[in-house]
Amino acid sequence: MANVRLLAVGQKMPSWVQAACADYLPRFRHQFKVQIEEIPVSKKEGADAQTEHKKKLLGRLKQNDFLVLLDERGRSYSTLELADQITQWELSGRSLVFAIGGADGWCEESRALADSQWSLSKLIFPHPLARVIVVEQLYRADSVRQGHPYHRS
Repeated sequence: MANVRLLAVGQKMPSWVQAACADYLPRFRHQFKVQIEEIPVSKKEGADAQTEHKKKLLGRLKQNDFLVLLDERGRSYSTLELADQITQWELSGRSLVFAIGGADGWCEESRALADSQWSLSKLIFPHPLARVIVVEQLYRADSVRQGHPYHRS
């Protein structure tokens, strides 16, 4: 079983975020196990916050990581496309890392570091909500790949 890391800017999540993640994380039993690692929120704003989050992201990455940045400029996927894309990313032989930015998003240098970029929607979500959506979508994609009836298309 592969470990997938979700690096997420933000700490002290609201109870509803903690409850939702606590509901989904134990369900990953097949292809991978998802671990959430929190990146402290910068006290700065705008470009300065983006730069600080990039530095903190770099400090968490390992040499063999395949970085998928959650970004509004990334590619959108249907559920079935995401399931297939995760399989393709896994074929790289590298460890999958998904990263959710803070309120100011990612800087251009962070985007350039990424092996891939994933957009959840044309809409912008606050990072606590994005965390829940990513965890649920990873579970949904995993259930599709395993033939589990959770996803009904």
